[in-house]
Amino acid sequence: MKEEDFYQIFITGTGEYLDELLSRGLGGVIFFSKDINSADGFKDIISGIKKKSVYAPFLAIDQEGGRVERTENIRPRRLSAKDAYERGAGYLREQTEEMAGELKSFGINLNFAPVVDVNTNPDNPVIGNRAFGDNPLDVIKGAEIVMDVYKHKGIITCAKHYPGHGDTITDSHNDLPVIDLPLKDMEKTHLMPFKYVIKSGIPMIMAAHLDCKCFGEAGVPVSLSVKAIEYLRSKLGFKGVIITDDMNMGGVAGFSPEGAALAAIKAGVDILLYRASDKCTYDVINNIYNSIKNNEALCASVDTSVRRIKSLKERYLL
Repeated sequence: MKEEDFYQIFITGTGEYLDELLSRGLGGVIFFSKDINSADGFKDIISGIKKKSVYAPFLAIDQEGGRVERTENIRPRRLSAKDAYERGAGYLREQTEEMAGELKSFGINLNFAPVVDVNTNPDNPVIGNRAFGDNPLDVIKGAEIVMDVYKHKGIITCAKHYPGHGDTITDSHNDLPVIDLPLKDMEKTHLMPFKYVIKSGIPMIMAAHLDCKCFGEAGVPVSLSVKAIEYLRSKLGFKGVIITDDMNMGGVAGFSPEGAALAAIKAGVDILLYRASDKCTYDVINNIYNSIKNNEALCASVDTSVRRIKSLKERYLL
């Protein structure tokens, strides 16, 4: 495992250590509203990052429409996924084409969308109208449109939040939600859209910080769960890139930063996501590298992930 390859398994936000991470081979950068204060200024930021990168970087964003829309400082928000879908397929396609075209003009090549959670719990504090609906068929129809538009724009899509955040009453940004549904119920509703998007060729899936009892690893977030990731690979047949949700979220706070990162790598996740390039993130990445560089099994796992990452980049970025 080459050091430059190891850094490919991380995407971080902007911050004081970004240039150093880019020089070592960082896999990509995620942007938030604070990074986008004008269209031209944002294009300049992206241009600078590309010049400093060792490999072609993922340039990522959460641009769903509605309350999760990172261009809020330069334009009014568009409709949420649910509201756009309820206006009809034509409206959803048109809105998605506008968003995709704008992201393409900035230089964004990865959008963490569509949300394929099925919002079955009306008291859900984090999904709500971010989902296309409260039944899997509506979610599938909405996701199909979004995936198609972004594919034609040459932008990578990432379905989230595996295996489904729709039945929770806890926000994984703050704590670890528990989903106590039998696997057959998860498969009937929440896993159905993931099964569909995998068959449709989704290139990336985001693993959530959810304690799903059906996988038999109580207290372990799906993002760190060997059994949950194995289910995604073996049972659902996903061959693409698996990325964690933000590793700074409360859903993984029960682990040390290094412990969570190491567990995710051991589980078979390909990319670890961090919201900022701060000292904590920088130290975690370096500490993990030093702890696994002589571990043959983990190095082999990282090499497998890097092959998936580079294959995806070759399809979309090069």
